[in-house]
Amino acid sequence: MKRIVTLLVAVLMATVVSAQSLEKAKPESVGMNPKMLEEADRLIAEAAAKKDFPGAVFAVVRHGKLVHLEAFGDKQWLPEKAPMKKNTIFDLASVSKPTSTAVCMMILVERGKIRLTDKVKDYLPGFKGYATEKGDTIDIRIADLLTHSSGLPAYAPVATVVEQGGANPKALLDYIKTCPRSFAPKSRFRYSCLNFISLQHVLEAVTGQTLAEFAQQNVFDVLGMKDTSYGPIVEKKKLNRVAPTEKQPDGTILLGSVHDPLARVLNHGNSGNAGVFSTAEDLAILYAALLNGGEINGHRIMGRLTVDKMFSVPENVKHLGRTLGWDSYSSYAGNKGDLFSSKAVCHTGYTGTSVVLDPENDVAMILLTNAVHPSDSGRTGRLRSAVANLVAGAIMD
Repeated sequence: MKRIVTLLVAVLMATVVSAQSLEKAKPESVGMNPKMLEEADRLIAEAAAKKDFPGAVFAVVRHGKLVHLEAFGDKQWLPEKAPMKKNTIFDLASVSKPTSTAVCMMILVERGKIRLTDKVKDYLPGFKGYATEKGDTIDIRIADLLTHSSGLPAYAPVATVVEQGGANPKALLDYIKTCPRSFAPKSRFRYSCLNFISLQHVLEAVTGQTLAEFAQQNVFDVLGMKDTSYGPIVEKKKLNRVAPTEKQPDGTILLGSVHDPLARVLNHGNSGNAGVFSTAEDLAILYAALLNGGEINGHRIMGRLTVDKMFSVPENVKHLGRTLGWDSYSSYAGNKGDLFSSKAVCHTGYTGTSVVLDPENDVAMILLTNAVHPSDSGRTGRLRSAVANLVAGAIMD
């Protein structure tokens, strides 16, 4: 009997971690105009030719199918030139926030491990709230971190943190626990990497696992996302597929190590604000699952109501326009363009990544560029919005 149980567990684990991909289909088969997507291709290729960035991979998902996937320009210029390919692995930068950290936190909510209204200090002892002028304290809660309404600073001074406590996650967390809170929770919006690093530590306190481990086991492996993980890239055989990012002061090029300094220097790749490496095809699987209520091809990561909650702006921060991990209509939502529905959510990453999901129209677009290579001088802002408009305009039904 014990042997049978062991074999069943082995079979289940093999099923969980086996790679999968979305069914490919022509745009017109899912009610999309292929000529509009070809026009988006033209804009991206033109931007790459003008050297706005070395290269890009562009993907569109609708009704659970991958209907468009193209590569443009170069994967890298240094140390030698190499062409971009459809299976290039990108440093997602802040697209890691909704793609991994927010998804993982909502899984914990769904499993009864945390509540969105829980006080952060209950998981991270010593985590300060906001001190009012009257001398009262307003506690920061889990939802405040997810919606960027906590009042925490946008970032942390890496050199100062290292000097005070060393180049380690504890030093960064100690800084976050007591750094200034400049407004009352839920009163304003300020995009902050420290919000999501705090969420990382909440998850780790609850689960006893690192964020990287939890995401791998509960999201990436479950969906068969074969090329998705936190950096640095462990599988050396994949390094030749990774798009390098910025040239460092010592002349080296970051390759397979996360670009974001907080994530790289202080959190060593396991970080709530950045650190996920992935391909457009892998992201297509995850976003198709989210658009389908948390499941795709028989692989489920969360329930439909959980996804709906994550994509909704909470009532008490309607004036801010941020959902639980995603952007909806804040000042940071420019990459969503002008035409997607009011239910569409989006996010960008500093390295040049951009994603938009529209649940109302069951469509997702993924535009991955390596705009920080090699000198952090790329331009993607207007292109993201224009491509989003073309994808939205391609919907015919």
